[in-house]
Amino acid sequence: MRRSNLPILLLSSTVLTVSVGAALAQERHAYFGQTHQHTSWSLDAYIIGNTVTGPEEAYQYSMGQTIKHPAGFDVKIKTPLDFQGVTDHSEYVGVVRLANDPTSPVSKLPIAAKLKVTKDNPATKIFSFLADSIASGKPLSELVNPELTGSIWKQNVAIADKYNKPGQFTAFCSYEWTSMPNNQNMHRNVFFKDCAKVPPAPFSALESDHPEDLWTWMDGQRKAGNEVLAISHNANLSNGIMFPTDVDSKGNPLDAAWAQQRMTNEPLTELKQAKGASETHPDLSPNDEFANFEIMNYLIGIDNSSGKLHGSYAREAYENGLAMQATRGYNPYKFGVVGAGDSHNTVTAYSQSNFFGDHGLVDATPASRLAGKVASGMNVLETGTSGLTVVWAEQNSRDSIFNAMQRREVYATSGVRIQARMFGGWDYDKGLLANADWAKTAYAGGVPMGGDLPAVDDKVPSFIVSAVKDPDDGNLDRIQIVKGWTKQGQIFEKIFDVAWAGNRQPDPVTGKLPPIGSTVDITKATYTNDIGAVELKAVWTDPEFDPSLHAFYYARVLQIPTPRWSTYDAVRLGILPPSSVAATVQERAWTSPIWYTPTPAAVAKAERGLTVEDLTKAGAVALTNDQLKELVVGKTFKVRNRVTNQNFDVLFGEHGQRVITELNGGPPSADDVLQIMHPSTSGSTADYEIKNGHIITTIDGSPFELTVYTSSDKYVAARSNEFGYANYEVQAVIR
Repeated sequence: MRRSNLPILLLSSTVLTVSVGAALAQERHAYFGQTHQHTSWSLDAYIIGNTVTGPEEAYQYSMGQTIKHPAGFDVKIKTPLDFQGVTDHSEYVGVVRLANDPTSPVSKLPIAAKLKVTKDNPATKIFSFLADSIASGKPLSELVNPELTGSIWKQNVAIADKYNKPGQFTAFCSYEWTSMPNNQNMHRNVFFKDCAKVPPAPFSALESDHPEDLWTWMDGQRKAGNEVLAISHNANLSNGIMFPTDVDSKGNPLDAAWAQQRMTNEPLTELKQAKGASETHPDLSPNDEFANFEIMNYLIGIDNSSGKLHGSYAREAYENGLAMQATRGYNPYKFGVVGAGDSHNTVTAYSQSNFFGDHGLVDATPASRLAGKVASGMNVLETGTSGLTVVWAEQNSRDSIFNAMQRREVYATSGVRIQARMFGGWDYDKGLLANADWAKTAYAGGVPMGGDLPAVDDKVPSFIVSAVKDPDDGNLDRIQIVKGWTKQGQIFEKIFDVAWAGNRQPDPVTGKLPPIGSTVDITKATYTNDIGAVELKAVWTDPEFDPSLHAFYYARVLQIPTPRWSTYDAVRLGILPPSSVAATVQERAWTSPIWYTPTPAAVAKAERGLTVEDLTKAGAVALTNDQLKELVVGKTFKVRNRVTNQNFDVLFGEHGQRVITELNGGPPSADDVLQIMHPSTSGSTADYEIKNGHIITTIDGSPFELTVYTSSDKYVAARSNEFGYANYEVQAVIR
């Protein structure tokens, strides 16, 4: 919003409302919590050895009590959490655990005999029995009986109410909807605002594995007075289907109604958890030197597998969302970010130095974790500590924290307790941060993380970023602002270092800030805080702002290098750290973005670009397969990108390989290939085939189509992922 002291043109009541709102906003505090936790009530957790502790123990642990790990040893959280939602899988939730509890009514049911663990009926056999019924689409009627599922959900609600202590600790009624079509992760964690206003039972993937059906159910809950939101997670394991740009999970074309329903129900996504980070990938962001952080990529349940990168990461989704807004008028991907755990141990490890695994008995000891074990497709060495969700809220209560999540004033950390803030506005003074009450001014003169920055004529936006280190962990290295934008269907990103520790200076040629260095001794798993800063903050103005372009901005805060959990484990075992994973990490925090949407007048002043519709209206015709083969195979195209004005040469080999050989007169760098025709994010070489009138290049498992049009002896090409624009002029074809 604009400054609250905009005068007298506003009604006095409006001024009062804005002023009070800003005052309340300044009183918001950072609350740290867990939004993804499994206990023995989750089917898979029970099968891997978590057979005793349930939701009660999960809350007890988060509140600071000592709890038993599934392997039998005591664990205790170093700093208690402020809030938590236990999110056991809704599919057959609790039935195996309760069937094996002789005091539970579930153990008396006829079906319980098939669920009780015995020598002749081991846990793995029970899991196969239940998993087969899920995979076949024929759930066991006895276990989806509304009376049974309702009674277990009622227990879950009662436990959350028992541990909910307003002002001290907030416990949410929540669960996980576990959709996994063809081993592709589409899971969502579902949170209710008020445990007094919940349905009789959760909506599970046994009823439908389509997120659209989950959202429709949630819409119905909201109409019934049950406020609810969902958090998507592990996009990195979705095989490219978490963030689609063309069709939904049922094959229907995306439209504004789909986008609105998604954003209404799913304002958040999980950016970091035990099974990797979903911010971005080095192959998607080759110019991001910090993109290679806790990367995991596999299909759940399939060993030696990998999934598609495109459609699996949040930053690309933000960028595609801008392009969809600019070209179609809707953006389904204006979501905030959280960090979480997905631990199946009831207890969760947040610290690299006190890591005790995430998956029951599978990774309960240092030796088992470092053994190179692959379980259900998951390389244990690549798993990690839990992230944390941090909300800026007025008080520690269900209402306040839920409202913060809904308005996206929330951020993710990799597990450390970095306190981060971000604001965007048009009139922030460079000296603002010298004032003790700078947050009040920031709220009054702009929007916090998760907000939309309203357009203002003839001004350039400024952003306030602030970070304070975790008092029990490493110092801070830097704060970066990640900017993304779109122009004529193409997407772009750039990372700006805006605040940093020490007297380093950016390289005058590359603009890169030198590394902070490292104090880590990997032979001892130690580090010191002799480098880095306790606090960093800055007011930064975008030096490349174009008022005609849709954009987003988010802050990323990096710590100095510290030992990774695998290095701590190696020292405990007296061996060298494994070479297949990094020996150190730079823990971090990511804020939710701030979005900028240009005014129609600003857009009208910008260059319009050339669309496929323009071409066809002018009489251009797409080449056929035979024409493409004659034009392309064995030839070098000299092409100009109409948006970036780059000139490049691409050789289409005779045996299905295409190679980018030259860019602006020299060899292309990894930074450049993102915006070259059919970018190969693994380098400049990729396979191609000519099919159905397109040149199809498959990159990281995702096919991209290039359609070549001819008009008046000129060739213009359009790429399938550029939202209807024809951005490539073929200037010459050389044999």
